[in-house]
Amino acid sequence: MDIRYFVGIDISKNTLDWAVFESNKVILQTNTPNSVAGIKTALRLLKNLPNWNPKQAIFCMEHTGVYNAHLLDFLHRLQFPIWLECSLQIKRAGGLQRGKTDTIDAQRIAEYAYRFRDRLRLWQPPRPVVQRLAFLSATRQRLIQVYNQLANPLSEQQSFIEPSLQKQLQKSCKASLAALERDRKAIDQAISRLVEQDEYLQQLFGLITSVPGVGVATATEVIIATNELRTIADPKQMACHAGVAPFEYKSGISIRSRPGVSQHARKRLKSLFHLGAISAIRVKGELRDYYLRKVGEGKSKMSVINAVRNKLIHRIYAVVRRGEKYDKFYSPSVV
Repeated sequence: MDIRYFVGIDISKNTLDWAVFESNKVILQTNTPNSVAGIKTALRLLKNLPNWNPKQAIFCMEHTGVYNAHLLDFLHRLQFPIWLECSLQIKRAGGLQRGKTDTIDAQRIAEYAYRFRDRLRLWQPPRPVVQRLAFLSATRQRLIQVYNQLANPLSEQQSFIEPSLQKQLQKSCKASLAALERDRKAIDQAISRLVEQDEYLQQLFGLITSVPGVGVATATEVIIATNELRTIADPKQMACHAGVAPFEYKSGISIRSRPGVSQHARKRLKSLFHLGAISAIRVKGELRDYYLRKVGEGKSKMSVINAVRNKLIHRIYAVVRRGEKYDKFYSPSVV
């Protein structure tokens, strides 16, 4: 891909900052509202650049959730090349930095795209059904968080305050908790209907949830995080993304510790795989036997649980790759 222009875009809720890099220098800098009208204004400025050709440009930006929805949709409909990169990756690649403004950040994003053009990864949007699934899942998570924020303190304080006051507090929160629970169930039903209406999504859910310890919530998050196992197609990459892959940490003789997982991970996925691993080792089966055997050998419980999390990930990818539901009696054929 012959790239001449490297367009860095810093995204905030209300504004977009644009910087265009060519031949190792900034040739255009502008600020527009974060709206369709603002995007059109910036693109008109880009058209005035010498020999401008959008096919020779790359539009690089950070993951910002819903704030980049207008921009991604507009650029994709125009079939412009898009590079969506992790903000921490861009920050670490910039080395020691002083000062921070939206204007400077746009320049740093454009410079990052120029410096690492050999690592270019073009962004492809998820299918509309997956986008709707992502919004429903995010709403479900928020409902659960609010419910727990209200319900957990009521349960914890029960033994420490007088019964009459506890009864009054529970009565005051009863309607709110019931409403939150109804809303969560409504979201669950909406997710189920969405999956049932899409043949491929239904097949994918069936394969993933056939793995013992993997439920609908985990399957949903895996599909969203990997764009139906396309953007992260390797189980080892997924283990790293979910924060369950152990890494060494040592240097010479002064810094030396046991291998551990990185904190740079998708926390929601890590939490779900942890719950899945706990569920898997509590019931009779291969994973419970594995856990008991390794703990009996002297391995720490958390390291064994992490290994179980890793096994769940590899099993998910295996059943999807084979297109067959998990079979606990499966044995590979010997050629």
